Amino acid sequence: MTRRRRRATEGELSLLYPRGFWRTAATPGVLWLILLFVIPFYALLSMAGGRLDPTFGNAVPEWNPLRWDRVSFRYVLEQTFSADGIYRVLFVRTFGYVVGAVALCVSIGYPVAYYLSRSKGRYRALLLTLIVIPFWISYLMRMLAWVGLLEDDGFVNRVLMGIGLMQEPFPWLEGKSITVIFGLAYGYVPFFILPLFASLERIDDALFEAAWDMGASSPRTFLRVTLPLSKHGVLAGVAIIMLPMFGDFYTAYLLSQGRPQTSMIGNEIQRLLLESTFGYAQARGAALVVMLSVVVSVLTFYYLYATARATREARR
Repeated sequence: MTRRRRRATEGELSLLYPRGFWRTAATPGVLWLILLFVIPFYALLSMAGGRLDPTFGNAVPEWNPLRWDRVSFRYVLEQTFSADGIYRVLFVRTFGYVVGAVALCVSIGYPVAYYLSRSKGRYRALLLTLIVIPFWISYLMRMLAWVGLLEDDGFVNRVLMGIGLMQEPFPWLEGKSITVIFGLAYGYVPFFILPLFASLERIDDALFEAAWDMGASSPRTFLRVTLPLSKHGVLAGVAIIMLPMFGDFYTAYLLSQGRPQTSMIGNEIQRLLLESTFGYAQARGAALVVMLSVVVSVLTFYYLYATARATREARR
């Protein structure tokens, strides 16, 4: 879109909506974010920079940022970046689980989203309904169902032994990393499929026909047309599933029966914030939340930058 055309479009929109309309329309959303995000996050910062109560020995939030105690922040940074830090292992393990689960989601979700975008009629509506059905069930309930399926005498082991792949039950629930990765992928793959499906569906069929008319085979058309045009949908889907995975703690806890060898950073935050009432434990948990938020923010900013860059290129 040329600059002159954009100005003409903006002028037409100004005639449809009165001045200040969009600012007024955005006010409820801004207030909602302030109430449910900014204020709670500042409370976390105040807890991370809090002090110890001299009487009861528990952490007390300090609301004045000029008086924040940096002991908890320094401790978390030291234990994260030092070679033998206790949080370093958790962050590395969490990154490994998230990368493995995201790769699995892409491997499973892309073919499904592509098939949905190419299918037509009622059959596609049925398939979309089947993808959306898991949203109707609590995530916690779905993970608890997998606990029953993965027990030693559960359905999964019975099937694998029945077809001869195993001679004895595999201990899926005894702190196995593969179980946690499969659980994360199962829980979040619908969130990847839907935005990618929307991106693939917007691709004009005329582009495929033009590629075929020019002699391109189906694999070459996919590599040269479909994949480049859907990369932003892939990026959006990855961002949607990756960000909550970093804070996930139910999956690792339930599918490992609480064993520490598969604990993620979210499990440590839960333990510090909910199970500890004395000392700097809660302040350290809040500091871990802040550090995890920084990591997630970096990924979010990269997604926003890539999206904005693609939009600018499309307008040229």
